[in-house]
Amino acid sequence: MKAVDIAELAKVSGVPASTLRFYEEKGLITSIGRRGLRRVFAPTVLDQLALIALGQTAGFSLTEIAAMFGADGAPRIRRELLAAKADELDRTIRRLSAMRDGLRHAARCTAPSHLECRTFRRLMRAASARRSWARDGRKPAP
Repeated sequence: MKAVDIAELAKVSGVPASTLRFYEEKGLITSIGRRGLRRVFAPTVLDQLALIALGQTAGFSLTEIAAMFGADGAPRIRRELLAAKADELDRTIRRLSAMRDGLRHAARCTAPSHLECRTFRRLMRAASARRSWARDGRKPAP
């Protein structure tokens, strides 16, 4: 594939031109020149966009994703960063699984009121505690 202008890249990648310009502004991708008024990108930018999409799906911030590229735009991904994100995802999965299980229990609980259900009350306390941690800037327990 030859160099593509921003309109072609937006069409091929499915990433809006405004987002491509934003990514370039943030240093995530780099144009290699201009064709008239339009930015032109190397075909390797498609791999960069795929890596950006993967990083965002995994929950990395754009700043963290930008650090995954070398000055030449090639991926320079630290394995320990990936392991740390996987650990974080494990904690999130455990928390969400517990929440799902509690909600399923509450949905079929025979208590006259949800407020009389111990499991439902435990869910409410956990949600309140997480909100307090977020407000106070403290990290919740895993």
